[in-house]
Amino acid sequence: MSAQAALAKKRPWWNTSRKETLIFYLLISPWLIGFLTFVLGPMAASFGFSLTRWDMLTPAKYVGFYNYSKALFNDSLFWQALKVTLLYSLFSVPLSLIVSLGVALLLNQAVRGLALFRTLFYLPSVVSGVAVMVLWMFVFNPQIGLINTVLGYFGIQGPAWIFDPKWALPSLVIMSLWGAIGGKMIIWLAGLNGIPATLYEAAELDGANALRKFWYITVPMLTPTIFFNLIMSIIGALQTFGEAYVMTRGGPMNSTLFYNYYLFVRAFEAFEMGYASALAWYLFVLILLLTLLVVRSSAAWVYYEGEKR
Repeated sequence: MSAQAALAKKRPWWNTSRKETLIFYLLISPWLIGFLTFVLGPMAASFGFSLTRWDMLTPAKYVGFYNYSKALFNDSLFWQALKVTLLYSLFSVPLSLIVSLGVALLLNQAVRGLALFRTLFYLPSVVSGVAVMVLWMFVFNPQIGLINTVLGYFGIQGPAWIFDPKWALPSLVIMSLWGAIGGKMIIWLAGLNGIPATLYEAAELDGANALRKFWYITVPMLTPTIFFNLIMSIIGALQTFGEAYVMTRGGPMNSTLFYNYYLFVRAFEAFEMGYASALAWYLFVLILLLTLLVVRSSAAWVYYEGEKR
């Protein structure tokens, strides 16, 4: 027997490394149990349901991938819901990013009462939910709403907003700024405060104006923050539900039939749980693909400080 084998034989089974490993798994066990119980388990169950015809009242009947093909080839509302959701995301995501960045730039200046202004702009993201949606229903009211009342002072006849098929979706895009600005503003401010002041000082010595400093220093240094906000905004926009459920019920004329709301209708109003599960998996794949697309593209435009190019 070699000396190394003899040493390994004498080494106790309960060593420091195994003890630390056990402690590690014990500490993360609550998260693991929660993940398996409330995330992975329901996901696996939903995939099983998607292969069945089940109304929650009678036993499920296996139908294979019929629900998936039905959505693609025999359900026009599926495509309408997908179109509405993608259009909403296409306009609300960049709009919320640009406006929240502009607000963050203004609130990153050295002015008196800065803490008060930051609090006021952040409050809308805290006061959210059904109450805010009801408030915006009054704002968009074509007869007594705030927007049309103000427009009337200038002799402008305002549209019907959420009651008009042409204006319903743009109305919800405008409304999306209410809660999006505050949360993103905080993240933008964190990114802005992480930019070294020496970069701006060097640019000023070279004669750069404010626009050049913003384009060549602020934007490149903020790309990690842009990357994070972009991914979170896409995921959030594709899962829009409350606005359609509370304010429009998908109307008028299905102009605000968001994907998540349509999924809800098929699951809990039509009791087509199997079909709704298939719709949920389509949404999961769409979000996953778009997220991977942004992640893969980040190598070309996201800059991390200290990274060699």
